[in-house]
Amino acid sequence: MKTNTRLSEETYVKGILSGDRVVLSRAITLVESTLEEDQSLAEKVMEKILPHSGRSIRVGITGVPGVGKSTFIESFGKKLLDKGHKVAVLAIDPSSQKSHGSILGDKTRMEGLASDKRAYIRPSPAGGTLGGVSARTREAMLLCEASGFDVILIETVGVGQSEIAVKGMVDFFLLLMLSGAGDELQGIKKGIIEMCDAMVINKADGDNMESAKRAKREYANAFHLFPTRENGWYPKVEVCSSTELTGLDEVWEMIQDYKEKMTVNGFFAKNRSDQNENWLHDHIVYLLKTGFYNNPEIKRKIAEYVPEIKAGTTSPIAIARSLVQFYGDKFI
Repeated sequence: MKTNTRLSEETYVKGILSGDRVVLSRAITLVESTLEEDQSLAEKVMEKILPHSGRSIRVGITGVPGVGKSTFIESFGKKLLDKGHKVAVLAIDPSSQKSHGSILGDKTRMEGLASDKRAYIRPSPAGGTLGGVSARTREAMLLCEASGFDVILIETVGVGQSEIAVKGMVDFFLLLMLSGAGDELQGIKKGIIEMCDAMVINKADGDNMESAKRAKREYANAFHLFPTRENGWYPKVEVCSSTELTGLDEVWEMIQDYKEKMTVNGFFAKNRSDQNENWLHDHIVYLLKTGFYNNPEIKRKIAEYVPEIKAGTTSPIAIARSLVQFYGDKFI
């Protein structure tokens, strides 16, 4: 962000709290910036809006490519708007690791939702962060909450470790699946099943209806093979059609049921508290990493050592240790 386009701290805070979507977008751009001046201002803005955040249900949505995440989110989001909610969608887009470009196509895929003033869609390039999750997704989520959105939907790229990262910042983790792809229980990693709070068999319409119902039974049985969770919740399975708009009410009722039960037993508050602590450690790692790699002397030293490391004449472990020690002694 250029200096002459940066707003004042007061303007950002006032605009966010008043629900100004333009200011909200500029604030998210501010927190995504890597410029030191922007990061300093972003920290002040986040400090001011923090007391006004947290009043939402945060839902992570993942699934393999082709499962229809964007179509589901648009249909589900419009259903929530009809129920009187304000919906923000943070869609983490895959980025090229070479060019760091991003597809950013979610606004095109969710035209109906994007055109409604009660909804807000923010495609966010994944960049080089863990598992394709934007380093600033947490901040964007809090900014949306402070701006009055009471349902936050976070769509992952559905690859790598993005599911783990998103699970660590939401209240409810929803896994979308397809039916009719052979042995239903072989098509997904055990770890993701263990993480999700519910599974929804999407595209349950037409010729897929019977296979979707069969998949629902198989997955429901599979969930009962896992140990009882700390929070006492057994993941549930539903079927829906994002195009025929069936099953969406049931999905929302399931999320509401989860929130109610977790609020009563204290897990809802505990989960958010634990996530805040993890956020602290994640951000410390982020600051140390960016500070280290952006340091001119470290850049120069790495460039000097790379030829030796590539040639196999020097140990990467030894060089890494010496660089970290050098950085710590001189700059920390």
